[in-house]
Amino acid sequence: MDSADILLLLISFVTLLLIGVPVAYSVGISAFLVLIANMDFTTASATSAQRMATALDSFSLLAIPFFILAGNIMNKGGIARRLIDFARVFTGFFPGGLAFINIIAAMLFGAISGSAVAAASAIGGFMAPRMKKEGYDPGYSAAVNVTASTTGLVIPPSNILIVYSLASGGVSIGALFLAGYLPGLLMGLALMIVGGYLAWRKGYTATGGLTLKAGFLSFLNALPSLFLLVLVIGGIVAGIFTATEASGIAVLYTLLLSFAYREIKGKDLYNIFLRSANTTAIVALLISTSMALSWTMSFENIPQEVSRSLLSLNNSPLVILLIINLILLLVGIFMDMTPAVLIFTPIFLPVVTELGIDPIHFGIIMVMNLCIGLCTPPVGSVLFVGCGVAGIGIEKVIRPLIPLFIAMIAVLLLVTFLPGISLWLPGFFGF
Repeated sequence: MDSADILLLLISFVTLLLIGVPVAYSVGISAFLVLIANMDFTTASATSAQRMATALDSFSLLAIPFFILAGNIMNKGGIARRLIDFARVFTGFFPGGLAFINIIAAMLFGAISGSAVAAASAIGGFMAPRMKKEGYDPGYSAAVNVTASTTGLVIPPSNILIVYSLASGGVSIGALFLAGYLPGLLMGLALMIVGGYLAWRKGYTATGGLTLKAGFLSFLNALPSLFLLVLVIGGIVAGIFTATEASGIAVLYTLLLSFAYREIKGKDLYNIFLRSANTTAIVALLISTSMALSWTMSFENIPQEVSRSLLSLNNSPLVILLIINLILLLVGIFMDMTPAVLIFTPIFLPVVTELGIDPIHFGIIMVMNLCIGLCTPPVGSVLFVGCGVAGIGIEKVIRPLIPLFIAMIAVLLLVTFLPGISLWLPGFFGF
């Protein structure tokens, strides 16, 4: 390992980010510069191209564009409104009930769509005007929406867990999906407790629940949307189809459901497919360049050196996990989720597996860390979307975000040090 190469990698990557180069290009260019420093231009070019192409040559990755498409169909298909009405059945009687409705609806929509950005946009778009009309502080409303939307990346189906499966060398996607349920629900519960306390302190009143008849009708309206979770996860767990096949079924189901709701017309499909293709292209470029950088770091023996350095500091799994958590929280502030998972999984996974930590458990820890990063500037995509739909600046959201951040970190530490929270469901179903 040449320290000059490591410096070149770090300096080039940070400099490119600071001057505004998109993350995918920054990652790819940094990897290419290190290769040029170690081989001739032609070989470096061929190696980079080969590694980028090989990164996308995976059947499992086909699930990502299908889940992206399903999420965009849901965003347009009236599913968000029905989930909001369903959430009101349980939370309308509590002080600050609109915040509870936002959290539950964002959890459900994020879980069904697999996208935190889609959840923040769809649920926030409905809830922000209503919460403002009821006298809620816009910063508080946006903070609740932003943090709650990230829970859908832990609760399956989740695109980022598919990416982790690829980066880890084939950890079962079905096991990862099952492992995400309890941590995701705990995070949502923690946000509800803190959000409810803040609502009580601010004096927000209850919105009023629904009558038994209206509540039952809301449940019936939301039931077809909720059934998608049972269909996708149940089919994977039962071995009826793979995660990739489940993503195709999700597209077909959401499309039929949206047409049945009469929220989507044939003319809407072009824009939905175009938006999905654009998002897929961005994700694919991030994956390909990140895998190229990951290979370059392996070429430089960086993962092995990091592993030796961490293990020389302390051989306690709890201490090592705490250090890794701090690093990932810092990484999440400056790096998008997909490249972070692809770059840092090969670095940290050998460390934790040597300490006897289950790769499934570590995958949930990594995703939860990076979920927090999505809510922080300067790269937090969910934060920007949440502020955009609320029509406010980021500076007005930071203060109400802090107690919600603390709640998310508390759940992260709980999941980190109690692996049974992640591993109980996969063990129960034989994974």
